Amino acid sequence: MKGMKGTILGLGALAAAAISTVLHHGKTTVTYEPLTGAITNPLTGFAAMADYPSLAETASMVFVKITWAELEPEEGVFDWAGIEERLHLSEWRAKGKHAVLRFVCDDPGDEAHLDIPAWLAEKTGWDGVQYDISYGKGYAPNYNNPVFLEAHEKAAAALGERYGGNGFISFVQMGSLGHWGEWHVKSGEGLPPMPLSDTRKEYIRHFAGAFPEARLLLRRPFLEGLEWTAGVYNDMAGDPDATEEWLNWLESGGVYSQTGEHCLTAIDSFWQKAPVGGEFTSGIPMDELLDERLEETLSLLARSHATFLGPKIPTEKSSGADAVLASLGYRLEISKMSMGRAPGGKTRVVLTWKNSGNAPFYWDWPVYLYEMDADGTVIRKTPVNLSLSALMDGETVMTETLLSERPAVLGVGIEDPMTGEPAVRIASEMEQIGKISVLYRK
Repeated sequence: MKGMKGTILGLGALAAAAISTVLHHGKTTVTYEPLTGAITNPLTGFAAMADYPSLAETASMVFVKITWAELEPEEGVFDWAGIEERLHLSEWRAKGKHAVLRFVCDDPGDEAHLDIPAWLAEKTGWDGVQYDISYGKGYAPNYNNPVFLEAHEKAAAALGERYGGNGFISFVQMGSLGHWGEWHVKSGEGLPPMPLSDTRKEYIRHFAGAFPEARLLLRRPFLEGLEWTAGVYNDMAGDPDATEEWLNWLESGGVYSQTGEHCLTAIDSFWQKAPVGGEFTSGIPMDELLDERLEETLSLLARSHATFLGPKIPTEKSSGADAVLASLGYRLEISKMSMGRAPGGKTRVVLTWKNSGNAPFYWDWPVYLYEMDADGTVIRKTPVNLSLSALMDGETVMTETLLSERPAVLGVGIEDPMTGEPAVRIASEMEQIGKISVLYRK
């Protein structure tokens, strides 16, 4: 049985009795205190640059930035070996880390260069502008060019075929367009403008088709993202003025300044279905964001319902960094377990769950009860009927699971389909056997 809010209220008498009783008529009830502080859990927290191993090792996720030039140095030839070596992708997958992907066609730098392949620049007739501006040097292509669009679809499809099927790429920040893939170009510099809505939608469609299991995120709440229930990201997290403007887009919509279109749409409470990402602003020192501005930083993140931040993240552990980490994403608690006899000689296990975080868990990973022996060896596991994505922040649900007998040791875990192993730390004070939380010992 999975109870929603109304059901829980109907079971209030049972819950009250259970809380006051440890052992009563064959029923065992255990209550658990919430776990405090930061937790490193999958699909939430900090996403460090994948090619920064010392930091990525400690982060929960990795940020994978790939330029088109490095991906496809020759038309139809993809440098998977070079990409995986530079970004340590096999290592991160093996360690159960999930990734945020951004594909980039224009990454300003200190030297003149191309971030699209030279063959593509030639094939499009050099339909773009080589620039030297305050952002740096680079090449801004014409994103409306039909040859460019056709090649982009093929590149996205290749990325999806390589990385889109095993859950490793869990978030796709829609890049491709503009400087750093952030959907803007420096105005007043004679660069090709951002494409209009219909063309931008084509770029989204390419990645949505290539990564059907990943969650898409856009820099702004563009109308064209609604078809795919796209989330958003804020690359100025911690900056109060920029974040207020971004929050206003979410609440009220507005005009996309790059094109003049009224295409930013109000998506209030969208975070219940679509995730929020971002990275810390470069305009305010990290020490300041995590110290004297910490309360403001935490407030802005809470209002954003942010699930992850990266790749600009704290590089050193601190109380402020831990406070930020604790504020991000989901926190799945179990406050109570009740175990007693059921008809047919079975054992009924009722768990009370709560999400005390600022956002849902956006995937329905399988939840299991693990029957174990005294040494912690799993004898069997039984699925728990719980939709994690439906457990909103602050919401409580109850689950009922039947076991064939009362185990010596009972644990609970949430398994990552990518690894097939328990992966999520329950945010309650419980004994841990790996990532299995122990509910009960006989």
